[in-house]
Amino acid sequence: MELNGVEIEDTYAEAFGIKVARVLITGVSKRWAMVAATEATGFGTSVIMCPAEAGIECVVDGSETPDGRPGVYIQICTFGYKALEDQLLKRIGQCVLTAPTTAVWNGLPDAEKQFDTGFKMKFFADGYESELEVGGRKAYAIPMMEGDFIIEHGIGAVEGVAGGNFFILADSQMTGLTAAENAVDAVMQCKGSITPFPGGIVASGSKPGADTYTFMQATTNQRFAPTLKDKVEDTNIPADVNAVYELVINGVDLEAVTAATKAGIEAATKVPGVKKITAGNYGGSLGAFKVNLGDLF
Repeated sequence: MELNGVEIEDTYAEAFGIKVARVLITGVSKRWAMVAATEATGFGTSVIMCPAEAGIECVVDGSETPDGRPGVYIQICTFGYKALEDQLLKRIGQCVLTAPTTAVWNGLPDAEKQFDTGFKMKFFADGYESELEVGGRKAYAIPMMEGDFIIEHGIGAVEGVAGGNFFILADSQMTGLTAAENAVDAVMQCKGSITPFPGGIVASGSKPGADTYTFMQATTNQRFAPTLKDKVEDTNIPADVNAVYELVINGVDLEAVTAATKAGIEAATKVPGVKKITAGNYGGSLGAFKVNLGDLF
């Protein structure tokens, strides 16, 4: 099928299960909420080598936050709840508590799984903490040099989905990058999902394992490398394609990942020079979830 004149390959993105915590960071301004969110989601592109996958979900105004200030939702993802709790404590403690004017709120207050992250963070106050209620939520005030750092008692987590993806095949690097940037912007309008790679975009791509260097966990996906299209017999790169960018999408559930995939593809196909949209899968060996591109439109 085609969308905006761009071929959408009849294939699927293969995704896998992951534990997802959702955190709302607020600040005196959007700038400072975003600074803290960016720091807290650093070194979070892929669980292949990072301690978590993490990313910025969306920006909200004060009408959607407990303290009436601008906020940024982030997600942190790991394979186990124990590791997830550890990442919450480390990332909030080192990257959000230290950032000017920030506060932390539960992004999944109705989730069955709740970590007592705020309760544990209060010990930084060395006995000088106090309890308070903000917007009907139990929180702690931790005295610091700039004033009080406010953090809600609990942070919720769910069984989410990671590894949703699609590939943008374009006639040039700048065409592909523009399309990928537009796709990331569209995904950020879809609550419940993140694109954890740098700026939301994957330049490298990969396949599980290796053909030559068998000690590697992941290696270049040679079938989607444009500089190898004349060297690899089973290349997936058409003659008029010279760059490929991937978006990897994680979310609180399959519905969120599916909606984000659709929005991202729609945005990407509006850029002249985009030739094809496809997705990565490994025959079901990577994960149990499928996002069929043909079913999105």
